[in-house]
Amino acid sequence: MQNKYYLNSNNLLINKWLFINILFSIFILCPIIFLITNSFANTLDVWIHLKNTKLFLYIYNTIILVFGVGILSTFLGVSSAWLTTQYNFYFKKYIEWLLILPLAIPGYIVAYAYTDFLEYSGAFQIFIRSLFGFSNPSEYYFPSIRSLGGAIFILSFSLYPYVYLLVKFAFNTTPKNLIETSLLSHKNPFYNVILPLSRPAIIAGSALVIMETISDFGTVDYFAVETLTLAMFNLWLGMNNLEAASQISLIIFSFVIIILSIELINRRNKRFDSNVISNEYEFSKKISRSQKLLILFLCLIPIIIGFIIPVLILLNLTLSNFDFDELLYSLIITKNSFLIGFLGGASIVISSLYFCLYKLYDNSRVSNFLLPILGSGYAFPGVVIALGTLFFLGNLQFQINSFLDFFEFNLNFSFISGFFGLILALTVRFNSIGLGSINAGLSRIPNNLIEANLTLGQSFIHGTKKILLPLLKSSILIGFILTFIDIIKELPITLLLRPFNFETLTTHIYQYASDEMLEKAALPSLIIIIASLLPVFIIYKTFIKK
Repeated sequence: MQNKYYLNSNNLLINKWLFINILFSIFILCPIIFLITNSFANTLDVWIHLKNTKLFLYIYNTIILVFGVGILSTFLGVSSAWLTTQYNFYFKKYIEWLLILPLAIPGYIVAYAYTDFLEYSGAFQIFIRSLFGFSNPSEYYFPSIRSLGGAIFILSFSLYPYVYLLVKFAFNTTPKNLIETSLLSHKNPFYNVILPLSRPAIIAGSALVIMETISDFGTVDYFAVETLTLAMFNLWLGMNNLEAASQISLIIFSFVIIILSIELINRRNKRFDSNVISNEYEFSKKISRSQKLLILFLCLIPIIIGFIIPVLILLNLTLSNFDFDELLYSLIITKNSFLIGFLGGASIVISSLYFCLYKLYDNSRVSNFLLPILGSGYAFPGVVIALGTLFFLGNLQFQINSFLDFFEFNLNFSFISGFFGLILALTVRFNSIGLGSINAGLSRIPNNLIEANLTLGQSFIHGTKKILLPLLKSSILIGFILTFIDIIKELPITLLLRPFNFETLTTHIYQYASDEMLEKAALPSLIIIIASLLPVFIIYKTFIKK
C-alpha cells in the first residue's frame, strides 16, 4: 500500500488543501523568491573580477570547511550517543546532560573566547613560554586558532549536539524485537539494526550542521577564513552589489540542495520503522573499570572543549571586569530574547507540523518537492534572509497601502517596524530544524497504524489527533527547543529586523564584540548560556533520561 492517505474521496477537498498548501509555501518562501529574482541581473564584470582574484579560494575553503565540520561533528555526535546508550559507566547520567551544553553557546562567542585564550598574548601561550623558558614566538611553533583548521575545530565542537540529540533519541527508541532478532542471528545489532534505523536522524542532524556551517559568518569572519559566505558579505557591504550577493547565495543554496537530494534519492523506497511497537532495548553491556574510565574520558573531551573551557574564559573575563549596571541591563533585555525565541519557535513548529503531515497525507510530487525547499532557508546566511524579508515586506506594505489609498483608507499598514517581519525571517531561516525533527519522528511511526485507523472508517484528521500527534510529542518538543535556542543566539536577522528600541542579548553582545571589547561582551554571553540551560535541561529530561 502506498504512503498516501486521503481525507475522503472528495477530490475537490484534496485540491483545496493542495491549493492552500502551495499558497502557504509561497508566502514563507517569498524572501528567498526575492533573492532568486534579484539574481537575474547582469553581473558578469563582478564574476570576472572574482574569477581573477579569489573565487576558487572561496569555493575551496567552503568545501573543506563543510566536509571537515560535517565529518567531525557527525563522528562526535554519533559516537557520544552510542557510548552513552550502550554502556553504563561512571557519572553517565551527568555526561548525558553535559554533552548537550555546547548548544547554549553561539559559535562566534566560542571563537572569541578561544582566540583570547590561545593567541600569543593569551593565557595558554604565556603558560607555555613560562614553562619552557621561551622568550619570543620564533623559538617554538604554535598553530594559529584563526585559520581554516581553527574554524573547523570551533564549529565542530559547537554544532555536534545537533547530531547527538537526534541520534541519541533514535538509539533509545530502537524496537527491542529487532535487536533481539539480530542477537539470535549472531549479528552485530549496532551495524545491522540500530545504525540503519537511525539513518534519518543522523542525516537530519548532519544536514543541520552542514547548513549552519555554510551560513556561518561570525566565526569565519573573525578567523579571516574566506568562504562563499564571506564573499557574499564582501559583495554586499564592500561593493554595494546586492545582485551579485544574491547569486552567491544561490550557489550556496544549490550546494545544500544537491547534498540533501543525493541522500533522499539514495534512501528512496527504504523503510526505517518496524510494524511492531515494542519496548526499547535496555543496553547494559558489562565493562571493566578501566573501560569505564576510558569511556568517561572520551565523553568528557567534547564537553571540556565545547563548553567548559569557553565558559571558564568568559567567567574569568566577567569577574575581572564586573559592572553591576551592565548586569541589570542585560537581565532586562533577556526577556526580549525569550519573547522572540518563543514566538519564532512556535511559528516554526506549527508550520513544520502542517507541512510534514500534509506530505504524509498526500505523498505527491508537489509535496515531495516543497518539503526540502521549505527547509532551504537554513542554507542562506541570516543577513540575506533578513534583506529578502525586508524588501518583500516593504513592497507588500507599499502595494497594500497604495490599494487602500485608492479607496481613501489611510491606514498606513506597517509590516517592517513590528515583530511580523522578524518572525517571518526567523521562520524562513530555521524552518529546517522543525522539518527535520518532525520528519524524523514521522519516519519511525509504522504505516500500519494509520492504515488501521482508515480501515476502521476514521478520517486522516482523526488519525492525526489520536495517533500521530501523541507519538510526535517528543519530536515536536525537541524541534521547538532547538529552534528556541538557535533564535536567542541569532544575530544578523535580529539586528536588521528588530523593532525600534528593541535590544536583545545578541545585539548587545555584537556592539561590544565588533569593537574587540570581549571583556564587555562576556557578561551578556554568559547570560545567553544560562538562559539556554533551561531548555537544554528539558531536552535531557524528556528525551535522554531513562
